[in-house]
Amino acid sequence: MQTTKTRLLPIQDFKKETFSKANLSKSLLLGIAITALSYTEAKAQFTLTGQLRPRTELREGQGTLQKKGDDAALHISQRTRLNAGYTGYRFKVFMALQDVRVWGQDQSSINRTTTDANDGLMLHEAWGEIFLNDTVSKIKNLSLKIGRQEISYDDQKVIGALDWLQQARRHDAIVLKFANKGWIADIGAAFNQNSEKTVGTLYNGIPTTYGAGTNGIGTMYKSFQYAYVGKKFFFGDLSFLFFKDDFNKYTTVAAVKTPVQGVWSRTTTGLFYNVNPTRKINLTGSYYYQGGRNKDGRILSANLASITSTVQVSRKLFVGPGIDYLSGTDGTKAVTTDSRSNLFDPLYGTPHKFWGGMDYFYVASGFGNQGLMNYFFKAKYNAKDKLTLFAELHGFESANKVSNGTGGTRTSYLGTELDLKMSYNFTKLINIEAGYSYMKATNTMASAQVKNVTNANLSPQWAYVTLNIKPDFLASKK
Repeated sequence: MQTTKTRLLPIQDFKKETFSKANLSKSLLLGIAITALSYTEAKAQFTLTGQLRPRTELREGQGTLQKKGDDAALHISQRTRLNAGYTGYRFKVFMALQDVRVWGQDQSSINRTTTDANDGLMLHEAWGEIFLNDTVSKIKNLSLKIGRQEISYDDQKVIGALDWLQQARRHDAIVLKFANKGWIADIGAAFNQNSEKTVGTLYNGIPTTYGAGTNGIGTMYKSFQYAYVGKKFFFGDLSFLFFKDDFNKYTTVAAVKTPVQGVWSRTTTGLFYNVNPTRKINLTGSYYYQGGRNKDGRILSANLASITSTVQVSRKLFVGPGIDYLSGTDGTKAVTTDSRSNLFDPLYGTPHKFWGGMDYFYVASGFGNQGLMNYFFKAKYNAKDKLTLFAELHGFESANKVSNGTGGTRTSYLGTELDLKMSYNFTKLINIEAGYSYMKATNTMASAQVKNVTNANLSPQWAYVTLNIKPDFLASKK
């Protein structure tokens, strides 16, 4: 019986030549190498990172003044995040699941009485980005980013992710993004609803959990539309922002706000610059005008102006003064639903970064409608490669008249605050930060027209320690 010899052929037909043992070995090695490279490339497309950020805070008048004799508060809050991302051909997807809670706020056994407002587990980000230009396009980037996402621009004074806040800030939005030859142009929009509806589009903007705004406005936008354009020049950066947010109209019956058809629209338009006149001097500033109507339907005409200077004194030391002006309404005039408002609201920015570490202004606790003048001096010292020291001195003053409640006015000065902070990078993935703040407040700060605290302690203080661990679960060990 005659046996048939079987020939081994490669994947492609190279003149139908039979493999020798040497060729077969080489082919197997080549296949293994290609497989390994393919695995490495696939692994590089997928990212899996996390964050564990417990923060211990000692509060004795943080956010607002407390009464004399009140005990200081002490708590530990924690942010826990799991971030997963994947990059494929002409697309990206990213998801960030986070849990934010105070140690001990829920029982160690199953707790069926916790309300939704205390449930800190939430989806912080979940977006997909589609690249509209292919790999041979002359345009660097043209993409569409859709879903829950952080939105930040420039110094984050009016649009920022508010990373200091444990739950941070996010938006459900769609953004068309363009970038090429130093130019950046984004066009974004959002449209919110409380649930899937079969009739109408009325929206109750009073949040029951974490809202997008932290400026004490107490109302979530129904929709927004914005355009941002920025350009990098040899002397620095310039950018333009137009942002319109819409709030559902409402009627008030028995102190209850009920949404009705229509919206009140607020517009914010302005410029930002970041320039270097010399190698050791940096100037950052912005101007924004706010018009339209605010969340309560009042006609709005307000503005913000800011300038910050930074001078490099030595290789390690940076210092500089600055000033912020946010307009307000005359506190001696009666407020009606028809009266004009001059109170500037810094939208969805990062107040903690600019107006004092103790968060007295444009955060959850209001301070009247008189606006703010912030005179400050900042210093940064790079003590070592891993250790950086910061110091800020703020002088806070009302930007408009403050009523004394009897037809006269009070002094407009609100208080002086000193913020001290140190940041130490234990490793590339582990950071320890600690800070201490002290304020010398005035009676105007405690008055009914500002913080409205009787028998107030005018020397509040606050201290914190934060541990920030950001593991990369797919990083290779060295």
